[in-house]
Amino acid sequence: MLRKFFYPFLLPNGLLCAVALLTLAQEPLPANLEPFLRVFPFAVVIIGLLLGWRFNRTRLIYAISLMLLTELGLSYFSSGLTGQLVFQSAALLLPLNLLWVSWFRERGIINLRALFWLTLLIVELVSWAGLIHFRPMLSEFWLNYSLIDLPQLQGLPLSQPLMLVNGLVMMLFIIRALFNLAAFEASFFWAQIMILAGFSGLGSQPLRLFLAGAGLILILGILESSHSLVYRDELTGLLGRRALNEALDKLGNHYTLAMLDIDHFKKFNDTHGHDVGDQVLRMVAGKLTAASGGGKLFRYGGEEFAVILPRKQIEDAIPYLEQMRQAVESARFVPRGKDRPQKKPKKRYLARLSLKKPLKVTISIGVATRNEQLLNPAAVIKAADQALYRAKKAGRNKVCG
Repeated sequence: MLRKFFYPFLLPNGLLCAVALLTLAQEPLPANLEPFLRVFPFAVVIIGLLLGWRFNRTRLIYAISLMLLTELGLSYFSSGLTGQLVFQSAALLLPLNLLWVSWFRERGIINLRALFWLTLLIVELVSWAGLIHFRPMLSEFWLNYSLIDLPQLQGLPLSQPLMLVNGLVMMLFIIRALFNLAAFEASFFWAQIMILAGFSGLGSQPLRLFLAGAGLILILGILESSHSLVYRDELTGLLGRRALNEALDKLGNHYTLAMLDIDHFKKFNDTHGHDVGDQVLRMVAGKLTAASGGGKLFRYGGEEFAVILPRKQIEDAIPYLEQMRQAVESARFVPRGKDRPQKKPKKRYLARLSLKKPLKVTISIGVATRNEQLLNPAAVIKAADQALYRAKKAGRNKVCG
């Protein structure tokens, strides 16, 4: 669970956010960065809009457009009380609108939800513009209202209402990311940190660089999510066949490959339905991952998995493969029914669940080592498949080399 959290949430978005904040906090910035920073915001806008269009990620397009609109508004109103109120209004409205955009579904640029949001955004901007123009003192009062009268809170970089809204938005982003550990979902949280740092006046750099940094984090989230779609199996979360082929090409001359197949898997689907078949695949993937013994696990396709054990001969690999086989065999699998909760049930439910008959799930494993007769990955895979066939023929639930 810790690994599943660290990779999509903290890496690479959190790392990029930390590097960007540390860079922008320097005073003065290194002279060799100045030419890059001059074109950086423009490059982020162009690349973000192009990627959003090409990958059909409308949330990226809307988020980049929001930050561009914020920068244009702040550039136009940059001085006096009006400029200060526009700045504070942007610190309030940008996170709220970004939060709303993050909940959109990818349904094309123009749809009913987007039109409703665009209409509301226009009403929102016109209302705030009217309030700032006609009632500036009232606007200043509410934007700087002291919610809690404590001396310790007087030195906040933003007023209490703005800090409260930004904090709540960050909390909602992190809760959303924890329930959906996709890189693009996590990137909204890190982008919000960049936005808050910019409005809080971290360092002496202009806000547009922080907004551009937030846009870059969202772009990286899109790229990371797209990479995951290509290389990871959505059902089990394991690396897929494309990743296996690339991993085999990078290995040296000493490795062992095992092919694993769920016994009688077609029977699970025919008897209990494809939903139960998917549950079996997820359960087996979890057991194999926990007992992999340093091997790298892949979903090869269908009910078949593959394990690479670098720098191991067959005799070294078989004990690990036996552990994997036993881990699946000893698992108590009860199909998830409509009354079975998603989270771990309490003791009372476990007692009722124990009355149900668990399904027996086993796997067969074929293993082969790269040697002078098996010189390329395709030959090793074929040899492991032949060993897997022998394991099936010998009665299943066995490891054969």
